[in-house]
Amino acid sequence: MSVLSLAWRLVRARKLAFVGAFVAILCGSAVVAACGMLMESGLRSGVPTERYAAAPVVVGGNQEVRPEGADALTAQQVGTPPPVPGDLVGRVAAVPGVTKAVGETTFPARVVAGGGPVEVLGHNWDSAVLTPFELRAGRAPAADDEVVLDAALAGRAGVDVGGRVDVMTTSTPRTYRVVGVAAPAGADALAKQSGAYFTEDHAGELSGVPGRFHAIGVFGAGDDLADRVGKALAGQGVVVTSGDDRGTVEFAAVGQSRLVLLAISGSFGGIALLVAVFVVVGTLTLGIDQRRRELALLRAIAATPRQIGKLIGAETTLVAGVAAALGAAGGVLVGQGLRDAFAAIGVIPDDLALTVGPLPLLAAFALGLGAARLAAWVASRRPARIPPTEALGEAAVERPVVGRGRLITGRVFALGGVGLATTPLYLSGELAAALTSMSVLLVVIGLALLGPRAVGPVLRVVSAPLARFGVPGYLAAANNRANQRRLASALTPLMLSVAFAVVNFFSQTTVTAATVTETAEVTTADYALSAPGGISPEVAEEARRLPGVAAAGSAVRTQVIVTTNMGEVVEVERQPALGVAGTDGVLDLGVVSGSFDDLRGDTVALSASTARWRGVGLGDEVAMHLDDGTPVKLRVVATYERALAFGDRVLPADLARAHSASRLDSQVLVKLEPNADRAAAVAALGGLADRYPGLAVVAKADIAPAERGDQQMQFWVNIVAVGVILGYIAIAVANTLVLTTAQRRREFALLRLVGGTRRQVVRMMRAEALALVGIAVVVGSVIPAVPLALLGWSLTGTPLPSGPIAVYLGITGFAALLGLLALALPTRLALRQPPVEAIGIRE
Repeated sequence: MSVLSLAWRLVRARKLAFVGAFVAILCGSAVVAACGMLMESGLRSGVPTERYAAAPVVVGGNQEVRPEGADALTAQQVGTPPPVPGDLVGRVAAVPGVTKAVGETTFPARVVAGGGPVEVLGHNWDSAVLTPFELRAGRAPAADDEVVLDAALAGRAGVDVGGRVDVMTTSTPRTYRVVGVAAPAGADALAKQSGAYFTEDHAGELSGVPGRFHAIGVFGAGDDLADRVGKALAGQGVVVTSGDDRGTVEFAAVGQSRLVLLAISGSFGGIALLVAVFVVVGTLTLGIDQRRRELALLRAIAATPRQIGKLIGAETTLVAGVAAALGAAGGVLVGQGLRDAFAAIGVIPDDLALTVGPLPLLAAFALGLGAARLAAWVASRRPARIPPTEALGEAAVERPVVGRGRLITGRVFALGGVGLATTPLYLSGELAAALTSMSVLLVVIGLALLGPRAVGPVLRVVSAPLARFGVPGYLAAANNRANQRRLASALTPLMLSVAFAVVNFFSQTTVTAATVTETAEVTTADYALSAPGGISPEVAEEARRLPGVAAAGSAVRTQVIVTTNMGEVVEVERQPALGVAGTDGVLDLGVVSGSFDDLRGDTVALSASTARWRGVGLGDEVAMHLDDGTPVKLRVVATYERALAFGDRVLPADLARAHSASRLDSQVLVKLEPNADRAAAVAALGGLADRYPGLAVVAKADIAPAERGDQQMQFWVNIVAVGVILGYIAIAVANTLVLTTAQRRREFALLRLVGGTRRQVVRMMRAEALALVGIAVVVGSVIPAVPLALLGWSLTGTPLPSGPIAVYLGITGFAALLGLLALALPTRLALRQPPVEAIGIRE
């Protein structure tokens, strides 16, 4: 009989022993397949274009910063698409097969309507052909004071041809005469945007980059049009797109979403695969341990260790092959669910489709099968090496022995986790939170590998008081002491679910709370002026002239992209930064060295921790890319210590504005005179809205930190990702506990045949369940306690993590309920069978 045939018969005869492994591999493959599809979507998916629907090819600025040595997963998207030189229009028009090349100017603007300013995009009228927009009334603009509105915008503004409308860009509103109303074919406007069209020269003036374009639309024939244009523009620092890729030029957020999706799916997939391997190893080990008598008998009748290993490998391959195939197919549903969840929290656009290709499904199948074979190899090493003379004795009594290799590996994981737990002592922010979470995962895996070595001391503490609770308690304590391997296998996934959920939730809430607290400490202003889309740089100067105002400074929220060479690895990070001007008296970032008065031109202030990390000081130059991808070298003129609220880099406001799409301030921070009439000063500040419509006065308590939006998004991303992994772990917990309990039917029957009642057996299992759940909850809470305490101490000055206690109670309550039900239900089902019948069941 072949090994495969024997394996198939054993699988059919031992269905229950393989159910846990089957479900674990199926769910793990589904999660890995879903992450693979999200990653492929980040590489290939796009959204349909709107403005460029009529142009088969679109040329745009290179929106990606990818230094030499960096790969696609580490590249970063710019926040502001860089402009395309105007002279490229002629070069594109000269490409063979191109019939027309049209440059498009795009800039943010606000149309002042009756209900307040309406955010729109301004364009040159020549680019209307790219959609195409067609005049429904009037004519094209011919003078600088003329504008064409799309039909929906004209309706919202309550104007028609011949009417007048006020438009704001970087200054006070300017009045334009509406000379035309246009719309795309079959609609009044585009679905995602409203447009106002100006003359070619005036649009360039309003954009702030005259002679440059946002994009170039290309008309022509041939399937290779994009290739021909790309060859003609090689080395010009632009991208040539067609199909849905045109949407990445039109919507900068799409490119950012794709890179975010790549990062999320890559990290999430790695953790999911690690957890999957860990759970499958535990499940298979448990199943093989429960077949000790069977394997020992095979050894006693001359089966070699290699034959035992081949048999277990063949069994695992049969089960894992089916499970991985079904899991890979089911990953499509999981991937769609994750895509919808990420779209709901704003990580990706609603119309960014999930790409379902064969590669992620094949990779998930291969990884699922490979993880199972690795697990089978690990789990079979010990039973395959039992000496024939000791086989039956080893099968009769479980020995809590841990192999040397497993012992060393477990200690390495545990010590590595302890080392990572100290990172908040010298790092801060999201990086410290991420490493804190990873430290907990490593410690749990280390304890799982140590198995009985780690569980034994805890059992000695728990067993003594448990044995005092009558016969059921005594039996439960004796069972736990005699079956430490089984208890460790059941305890690990339950403990992991508690620790993993606690550390991921409370590390994020602690960082968020620290950011909010530091923002309040850093902001010494009494009020902030803000408006949808931004504030004119003129507002700060006008605010300073108001009575009762002591200081008014510009704050420009921006992003920079920094590159770090770590040996052969190149890390590219997109980080928040702040542009400031005149903020003396309204911001106190805690200057350590230098002065913010020197912050002008090509200079920068760094947080003290960043300066130490990069080994730079005052007068040194640091390289980075600004928000539009422009590479710069800036001279360090100051260092400061309070970086959590507004980021690790502070730039001159002029520099930050010049490389943003809006060229506006994000806020104006205002400090009042000590003896000022507060009500009168606030009224005067509010009066600026007469000249700058949409302006609002915000109290100090409502001033948000620079990273608040990114942190909120990251928080919800973590919740979604953790939710999926916890769901998987919960299935593993239920699998393990149900399997361990169902395999004890002969034990229950023997207890009842020697005089134990059904009620006593139930109470014994209830005591075991309470002990198991209690250990899991306590240890699962203690493991993340130290890393969270260090994180809290580093960020907030207190070891207590921030966050609602109700969430912790919910996590532990869910784990406890899951553990109790997973033990209670199979126990009651097992006890339904008469003990005389159950005692004859094969082990």
